[in-house]
Amino acid sequence: MPGLLRSVWNEPRPPRPPMRTWRDWALAGVLVPLALLEGALRTDLQWRALSVAVTIALVPTLLWRRTRPLQMLAITFAVTSLAPLLTGGHRAETNTMGFAVLLVYSLYRWGSGREAVTGLALMLLAIGVSTAFYDLNPPNAGGAFAVMFSAVTLGTAFRYRAKARMRELDQVKLLEREQLARDLHDIVAHHVSAMAIRAQAGLATAASRPEAATEALRVIEAEASRALAEMRAMVRVLRLSESAEPAAGQHMITDLEQLAGSGRSGPSVQVELSGDLDEIPPSVGAAIYRIAQESVTNARRHARHATRVEVRVTGDDTSVRLRVSDDGESGLMRPSASPGYGLIGMTERALLLGGTCEAGPNPDGGWTVTAVLPRTGAAT
Repeated sequence: MPGLLRSVWNEPRPPRPPMRTWRDWALAGVLVPLALLEGALRTDLQWRALSVAVTIALVPTLLWRRTRPLQMLAITFAVTSLAPLLTGGHRAETNTMGFAVLLVYSLYRWGSGREAVTGLALMLLAIGVSTAFYDLNPPNAGGAFAVMFSAVTLGTAFRYRAKARMRELDQVKLLEREQLARDLHDIVAHHVSAMAIRAQAGLATAASRPEAATEALRVIEAEASRALAEMRAMVRVLRLSESAEPAAGQHMITDLEQLAGSGRSGPSVQVELSGDLDEIPPSVGAAIYRIAQESVTNARRHARHATRVEVRVTGDDTSVRLRVSDDGESGLMRPSASPGYGLIGMTERALLLGGTCEAGPNPDGGWTVTAVLPRTGAAT
């Protein structure tokens, strides 16, 4: 139990809370006239002017409810608890003040553990003061506590749901980094092996054919340059497991032809390669293949009524471009607002190589994945 309490107390704030958006301003803009309308039409509202003024004065707290949740909650409960001192013990509140539930929710969604515990103490104190000294009777106090507890529960649930998703996303990204590190390790090992073989051959023939040794040195120099370029890329990647088994085999751009044709189910796949695709670094070739493979798999699984998937790869002097599109029905595709883990993995791999990867629906139906990788396989 002490460990649980210590864990709650030391809980940090969730990273990157959303700043104020147009929705927050729209909500504030709706609540102000709503409070005025309630003050004008509600016949049983006591201390009408003060109640409406208190409500309107507290509406701006919604604008800082994510970045300063405890301060906004403290201001709201302090004002609503002290206002009865001006009314002889009657609460100066309107039904519009129900927006205070959002402040409670925001505290447990975006606040730290210490702020949440402090806020809970403030809320219990406010309810106790209203019950003991003002006109809040026990049944209403019980209702207020139930509403408060519901907001606390909802905020906590969304908080840990978001945290669980962040852990899953981080795991996907780390696994993609590990896979890329394995690929790069195998590529560098290939270059080093080639250098060793050439060096041995040069030593063996140096006595009888001096020109063979010179040729071997040129090959070694070229292989060393390629190996250094791949190693620079590998240094940027976090390799999680040194004991992991190496990849079964490296796929290159030319292997995309294996995706062509009609699968056992789903649309047919057409592959088109154009431009300068010679001497593409293995890391770039492997990334293009993996992104295309994942895109084709997604199209076959999720593109409803699609008959064709087109895979186009184009190379130029600076970059390699991949475009995978299908002709599925519009509006029935994967939602872009919540990208799946496959898309996250593709994007992470492209970013690690200094490129980009984007996906989204087509205006005329279907879905398109576009990736652009630098030809050198490294960020410039």
